[in-house]
Formats: sequence, structure tokens, C-alpha cells
Amino acid sequence: RKLNLENPQLYNEKVQYSKLYYHNPKLKQLVDKAAVRQYVKDTIGDKYLTHLYGVYDDVKDIPFDHLPDRFVLKLTNGSGFNYICSQKSEKHIAKIRKRFAQWLQIDFFMLGREWAYKGVKNRIICEEYLEGNDPSGLNDYKVFCFNGEPKVIQVDFARFTNHRRNLYTPSWEFIDEKVAYENDPEANLAAPVNLDEMLQCARKLSAGFPHVRVDFYSIGDRLVFGEMTFYHGAGYLHFENEEFERLMGSYWEL
Repeated sequence: RKLNLENPQLYNEKVQYSKLYYHNPKLKQLVDKAAVRQYVKDTIGDKYLTHLYGVYDDVKDIPFDHLPDRFVLKLTNGSGFNYICSQKSEKHIAKIRKRFAQWLQIDFFMLGREWAYKGVKNRIICEEYLEGNDPSGLNDYKVFCFNGEPKVIQVDFARFTNHRRNLYTPSWEFIDEKVAYENDPEANLAAPVNLDEMLQCARKLSAGFPHVRVDFYSIGDRLVFGEMTFYHGAGYLHFENEEFERLMGSYWEL
């Protein structure tokens, strides 16, 4: 549909509007996967952070001999540039060196014109390997906050088998809507045991921002911060029901 920037109403329209006009310099720190750790530590405490092995300017700087057998590498500036190493080997190391040598050259801002990423230096962050009891992968809880208040929780699950996405209210009522992926009403996903803690952390981290998505993992009773995202899907994800996208947009005061 034609993009309405004169009077944006839909959620994706407001993402695009935000790229153009919401230039809070604080975002530069918060979209950086290494720099955001200090904000999390200061705001809710470092117990919610993954164990950090190191941050590197170049793939040549990664001390593979000193890393554990399992770890996760990510590009600090961007989305989707991750390498999950479940068993360190020369084969994995060769793949990592090749991929990150290429990824470090990417200007993530140029891909979707997401303002917060403009001029943020590309680095590599190495963190602990998180693991739960489900072989299909960890559930990823994404809390959509508007003016510091959670409104919708997106749960991405079965990522390594049959990726699906369910939406819930903060009181864990299933929302029968689809955004980019199929949902599964029969999945009967239980609320995480630390849901109240997750929502409280999301409120604190999102305070002072018109809109931000705050991501977490829940492993047993351990709550782990994932990332903060100010442009969900770069504003390109398909909402099956326009009325739901309009409702999401109504939460967002530009």
C-alpha cells in the first residue's frame, strides 16, 4: 500500500516515520549489542546479561583457543548476523572467519535506512551459549513497549524445526493474529515462570522511549536479556490483519 507519512496510523507506517524523524542519540548505544550491556547493567542489573567472552574489532582478534567449546558470535551492529557454535572445531572456525570477514564490511544502515544504526561501528561480540531442554531451540520473548508499558508479547518458538510465532497480551491471553510467520493456537505455550519479572524489566528498560521492543530468554527461572529493537522488522513485516496493525499503531504516540 502507499506509505502515509503525513498522518501515519499503521504500525509499519510509524516505524518508517520513526526512521526519518525520531533521532534520539541514546539509540546509538542501545542498538549496539555490546554497548547496550552497560545500559542494562545500570537499569536492571547485570544478572540479566549473558556471560561475555569478548568484543573484537576484527575476526583475526578472536582467541579461539581460549574460547569454550560452545559459544555465540554476533555482529554488534545489525540483525541476523549471528553464528551459534555448538561444538568448536576447525570447520566451524573456518566458517566464522569467512562469514565475519564479509559481515564486518556491511553497512547495516544502508539495508533498511534504520537511523539508529547509522555510523555505529561494526564489531564482533562473543557470548555464552544458551541452552534449554527443548531441542527445537529456546523460546524468544519479544515485549512490545509503548511509553514504557508492555502491550504485546511475541513468542518465536521451534526456530530450528518449524518456526512459528504466537502473540499474547501481557496477562498471557492468546492473540489470534499473524505477523510474518504462521501462529499455532494449539501450541498451548505456558507463560514463562518469570513473566512478571520480564514485564517489570521491560518497563524499566523501555521507560522514556515512545516505542521499543525488548527481547528476553527464559531458561528455567533465569531471565536473560536479548536485545532492544526500535524498528521491528525494519517496518516491512506483513500483518495479516490490518486492524491489528492499526491497533498496534494506536499504542505508539509519535
